[in-house]
Amino acid sequence: MTSAQPVLFVPHGAPTFALRPGAAGAALAAAARTLPRPRAIVIISAHWDTAMPTVGFAGRPDTIHDFWGFPEELYALRYPATGCREAAQEVVAAIQAVGLPVQADPQHGLDHGAWIPLRLMFPDADVPVIPLSIQSQGGPAAAYRLGQALAPLAARNFLVIASGNITHNLRDFQRVGRNGGQTPAYVREFTDWIAGRLAARDVTGLLDYRRQAPGAVQAHPTDEHLLPLYVALGAAGDPTKIQRFHAGIDDYVIAMDAYAFLPDEAGQLATDRPFESQPVVANEVQIQFRITANAGE
Repeated sequence: MTSAQPVLFVPHGAPTFALRPGAAGAALAAAARTLPRPRAIVIISAHWDTAMPTVGFAGRPDTIHDFWGFPEELYALRYPATGCREAAQEVVAAIQAVGLPVQADPQHGLDHGAWIPLRLMFPDADVPVIPLSIQSQGGPAAAYRLGQALAPLAARNFLVIASGNITHNLRDFQRVGRNGGQTPAYVREFTDWIAGRLAARDVTGLLDYRRQAPGAVQAHPTDEHLLPLYVALGAAGDPTKIQRFHAGIDDYVIAMDAYAFLPDEAGQLATDRPFESQPVVANEVQIQFRITANAGE
């Protein structure tokens, strides 16, 4: 019997998240252990941005180190993923079916927005990975529509993982890295607004976040790191439950919240045996979080 997968939105943080995954990394790894084994993973990263939706067909996608000035050990890390041409073609077909243009890229690898969370969640690299690009010029509405095209894949045991961050302001990240400081108020205000709108299933408000959300332009001077959330929201369709399975702030300004959009079938994963993390201590911020999930098959 084919399993239905949830749709996930996960953080990838700064590249050093790969070296110091902390509580957010532990939450991603624990969540992955509760999932039915997927046929393939469709990974949508904020760092692959193209004019039209593009699907990666590489048989062995390279690990892309698309960052500079970080510790040398980071550049030695690899994620030995494999692709799957047949699964990639199904992703192309799903996008074509809703009338969107789509192209294939035979060589594109995995940028750090893709391989860092995958390395934490699927360390054995034993599930085929299909990268899919975002189109930042289309904004949230285009990302949501792209996600809707992917919705049938979740019912066919494809795991859709969208990787971004709920807040992403590089200028503030660099400023506090140099000078230290406190978490700006907009980080919590914007993160709480997103959580509230998701809980209310307010798709209209979420699509209009730049006008409605407090601190929206500070939280996202540009859209690209929030767009994966809209892909996940579209791919989820009408989920039975939206579960924020991690909440925390890294480096003062990067919200590391993670969400699972759970269909009816995935609701059976939850049990009365919760897994818990340690409190998230991110500078002066401390958040205790809890998620109920199947502790193992």
